[in-house]
Amino acid sequence: MDLRLAAYAVCIEDGRVLLARHVPPEGEPHWTLPGGRVEHAEDPVDAVIREVAEETGLEAVVECLLGVDSRVVPAAERRLPGRPELHNVGVFYRVRVTGGRLRPEPNGETVESVFTPIHEVARVGRSSLVDIGLTLARTAPPTGHVAPVPVGGLIQH
Repeated sequence: MDLRLAAYAVCIEDGRVLLARHVPPEGEPHWTLPGGRVEHAEDPVDAVIREVAEETGLEAVVECLLGVDSRVVPAAERRLPGRPELHNVGVFYRVRVTGGRLRPEPNGETVESVFTPIHEVARVGRSSLVDIGLTLARTAPPTGHVAPVPVGGLIQH
């Protein structure tokens, strides 16, 4: 089993959430939250700020920890054929934009970032991470954990 620790930004302004259009080398393009892998010896707070800047061009600060999601992606559902199942541990933070300008990720897989009205999110192809982050932001569960999001239709791993 592969293990991945990642940090994700939930940035909500005026009823809109910041989404990043991810176009992986393999698989379907989809919308996701800005964020990604925590590098060796990197603090997840530093990782989420770095990822927001890299993927969107925006500067941000962490306002609070929203929660942690732990899920296993079966080997058959991974975008990389031949890889074992993936245990993804995602740390979700509420962030606030403090500067910068939206732009695509230079030489990366994020081709566009936009503030999307929250009521429109259900109509776009997206990662389950989007639903997890929005649920954490909306409900603020005391445990910092939400029920697994079913994958299928417009929602993918």
